[in-house]
Amino acid sequence: MIEIRGLAKRLGRRQVLQGLDLDVRAGETLVVLGPSGTGKSVLLKHIIGLMKPDAGSIRIDGEEIVGLSEEQLNPVRRRFGMLFQGAALLDSLTVGENVALAMQEHARGLDEAEVRRRVIERLEWVGLQAAAALKPASLSGGMRKRVGLARALAMDPEYVLYDEPTTGLDPITADVINQLIRGMQKQLHVTSVVVTHDIKSAYTVADRIVLLYQGRVMFDGTPEETRRTDDAMMRQFIEGSSQGPIQPV
Repeated sequence: MIEIRGLAKRLGRRQVLQGLDLDVRAGETLVVLGPSGTGKSVLLKHIIGLMKPDAGSIRIDGEEIVGLSEEQLNPVRRRFGMLFQGAALLDSLTVGENVALAMQEHARGLDEAEVRRRVIERLEWVGLQAAAALKPASLSGGMRKRVGLARALAMDPEYVLYDEPTTGLDPITADVINQLIRGMQKQLHVTSVVVTHDIKSAYTVADRIVLLYQGRVMFDGTPEETRRTDDAMMRQFIEGSSQGPIQPV
């Protein structure tokens, strides 16, 4: 479980996170909804230790990670996989080399044959085993996201973080990504946090949904509870209305 209490972060003059409290339960897929600029990606970067909070606590399975050094964070980070916006593939490497990179850098005891086996297996999971020798520049946006997911799963993570996994994709390709996220969660029993503003994606992958606004969690419930809610903020976000308590950025 991930346990966050009182998380605060200021970037320049803007208070991005304002005493945020959030629990992520073991084995669930938690979707974090919210308008652009409300701190969703900043939250993910804090969970994995890429950003340091101004105040607050983050516990991963009971271990406090706030205040740890980079060296101390490394074993914690190895328990995570992350799918970045735009997939963040290295264009100088092939697809297979991108997926293998973390294993070659961090997985002690894996020989080259095992790394190759895992690369092929992970690419098979996302339906791209034939693309191992290609460079990322030759891939479509959806294919790049799928390679990014294969790379995120390369080290058998306990947790997977997704930063806007369907942004910029057409509806059919977005559904492919959503089904992969849901399928991997069921197959591998990982704990997942998905940041998105895509309502359809949220309903497809979520076990639980929270709404983040002005640096705090404003709503927390199951997908069915979000459909039935009378909460003004959640209703406005679901309906995509400009009228309501959420102010356009």
